[in-house]
Amino acid sequence: MARTLAQPFTRPFALLAVLFAAVSLSGCGINNIPTYEQSAKAAWSQVLNEYKRRSDLIPNLVETVKGFAEQEKSVLTDVVEARAKATQVQLPADILTNPEAMKNFQNAQNQLSGALARLMAVVERYPDIKSGQNFLALQSQIEGTENRISISRRDYINAVRIYNTELNTIPGRWWKAFMYPGSQEMATFDIPAEEVKTPKVDFGTKKN
Repeated sequence: MARTLAQPFTRPFALLAVLFAAVSLSGCGINNIPTYEQSAKAAWSQVLNEYKRRSDLIPNLVETVKGFAEQEKSVLTDVVEARAKATQVQLPADILTNPEAMKNFQNAQNQLSGALARLMAVVERYPDIKSGQNFLALQSQIEGTENRISISRRDYINAVRIYNTELNTIPGRWWKAFMYPGSQEMATFDIPAEEVKTPKVDFGTKKN
């Protein structure tokens, strides 16, 4: 009889013990690794969104500036080819933990950025093109997108830094060993410090 009477009292205490343990563990950072990982993945998705937006603008831009002299049309070819290479880069499923794949992706996007900058510089020699409403609208959109790319890359770099730090410092390193053994450090962009601090792009059209 004593055992039967004790059971109703034992269960609430057991439940309280489980709740206390859960709260204690959450306070120790047991959820940090998956939380930081999801934040980094969300930041990466935003990076891809901005690069795609830029890629989608380029065909209209190329069509708008076809009035170049023959000897300067190579800049158009460079942009078209750089866009093709950037869009054809295969993104493996493990790109976020594959530094080589991340480097290839970044190189392709950097080549496209360089080709676009050269294109905009050449446009300066063609008043009829650079003053056209279509070109001005596209130029504004591309400049805005380049700035958003810089910001999204900066956010991704910061999210990866937090995640990777958690994996390599205590208590995160302990939680990785016991709870998340499959977690790996994420690859990041190789961005100059000045670009990370000041994500601003100007194709040379703004007056001092």
